[in-house]
Amino acid sequence: MGVITNIEDLRILAERRVPRMFYDYADSGSWTESTYRANSDDFARIKLRQRVAVNMENRSLASTMVGLPVSMPVALAPTGLTGMQHADGEILAAKAAEKFGVPFTLSTMSICSIEDIAAHTSKPFWFQVYFMKDRDFMGRLVERARAANCSALVLTLDLQILGQRHKDLRNGLTAPPKLTLKNIMNMATKPAWCMGMLGTRRRGFGNIVGHATNVSDMSSLSAWTAEQFDPRLSWDDVEWLRQRWGGKLIIKGIMDPEDARMAAQSGADALIVSNHGGRQLDGADSSINALPAIMDVVGDRMEVHLDGGIRSGQDVIKALALGARGVYIGRAFLYGLGAMGEEGVTRVLEIIRKELDITMALCGLTDVQKVDKNILLPGTY
Repeated sequence: MGVITNIEDLRILAERRVPRMFYDYADSGSWTESTYRANSDDFARIKLRQRVAVNMENRSLASTMVGLPVSMPVALAPTGLTGMQHADGEILAAKAAEKFGVPFTLSTMSICSIEDIAAHTSKPFWFQVYFMKDRDFMGRLVERARAANCSALVLTLDLQILGQRHKDLRNGLTAPPKLTLKNIMNMATKPAWCMGMLGTRRRGFGNIVGHATNVSDMSSLSAWTAEQFDPRLSWDDVEWLRQRWGGKLIIKGIMDPEDARMAAQSGADALIVSNHGGRQLDGADSSINALPAIMDVVGDRMEVHLDGGIRSGQDVIKALALGARGVYIGRAFLYGLGAMGEEGVTRVLEIIRKELDITMALCGLTDVQKVDKNILLPGTY
């Protein structure tokens, strides 16, 4: 396996160990994937100011996100099908995040259920929801999140119509995977993954199957999703959910300053600058490029987070310098999970923490909450 030194090492390992359809599901964008690539590439143009002869002792990465303490301002993003990257993947990722002191966000489209995560963790986690036509189902989801002691709800607004992801169509993505000759041949080269899946009962959509009508697998889920994701979604619906939930509410999928204004007016506690990892509107701006204009509009009115393209601790500090209170990692932790299970997720968090800590020190700071534009080279952001 060799020495693991960065996120890319884990990506390469995950690509070897995870069946093609599920690796591609995580590591892909819509259409030409231009926005998917830009999310990470656009961090590289932002340059840091190196400082010297400053006291670098007693550094702290501790912060808060929506008022909740975090060991560093990094959360695990909600990602669908996490339990297909590795058996019981959501449980393993949640346990790694809890031990590390960072938030774990469970997707509605997860393999393990809300109740599974609550049973295997001792601290509150976050839960992500979509707006659906079946308000009874939505209401039950909210109540299940409340019963599981979730400390924040993340409402994703940018998936009411699904972006076309060519790799998923070519691979015939299903969960559990359909046993076509092509899939069987590919899975035969991933024995550890297969053994893990044989050892768990969690292979369907735990939050939906048994809770929503006529949903049993990925095929029926696709039909249900197309029917249930409400294209009439409005800010009045957001208000309905805010009142129904009553707790911390984070709105995900904001890329435009006008939408950011509406998010601030909605009474939400935070918004996430996110283009869904480049998986929805191909040709949209990168998240890091969109961040400054959104900060200008609502940065003094609500907490702003960022999702998309984070592959290192340096990416984290650049987002913080441009005003984000915290960031989310999706693909990065999925690479670790697919490569090495819970240990891999922990390794991802360790890598990001070390890179963030060293970069902060070399920029002349000792407290992550004091990171601002002064650490960036003018003209590069």
